Amino acid sequence: MNFSHAAAPSPLTSCPRSKVRRAAKRASTDRATAYQLIDRLKTAHLGFVEDGEPRIIPITAWRFGDNLYLHALNGGRLSRHLESGALLCVSFAVTNEWVMTKSAYHHSANYESLVLFGRAELVETDAEFDAAFRAIINQLEPGRWEQVRAPNRKERKATALFRIAIKEGSFKSRTGGPNEDPEDMDIPVWHGTLPAHAR
Repeated sequence: MNFSHAAAPSPLTSCPRSKVRRAAKRASTDRATAYQLIDRLKTAHLGFVEDGEPRIIPITAWRFGDNLYLHALNGGRLSRHLESGALLCVSFAVTNEWVMTKSAYHHSANYESLVLFGRAELVETDAEFDAAFRAIINQLEPGRWEQVRAPNRKERKATALFRIAIKEGSFKSRTGGPNEDPEDMDIPVWHGTLPAHAR
């Protein structure tokens, strides 16, 4: 499967739990935009409820086609929860710039974020297992999968790989410069944007 040459994807679906309410004009359900963020970051926060309490775990998550993939220790606590079919929330976020303004109140950030909802399914075939891991390894360095040793039987047995269909969610972002109140424009202080990762 080569997702880089797929046809233009349909929008993400949205329902009350995934609808952006604050600054809704910054929201999007464009699947291609969401995919770009997933492919760029590959680090997500996985949210779920366990024993009536919330849990959020940072985890490597990557896209192959229209599915999100993540892995856990086979038989471990996380893999048992994922295999249960419980509803999951997966988020990706990055701050690209800090927006510096002439008032403390209007300081902001230029960012990209994505929140997805779905349920995990255990990958049960060696073919899909290899295809998913080939995808992330070759995304990190093209052609690398063909140069390294494939997972052996012991490694496959120790690893539970899960897919989450990318269906429901919302992307949100901010770009641009400061939003200033007219009466603040004469304050003699610099305003503009700073790279978020320069320090």
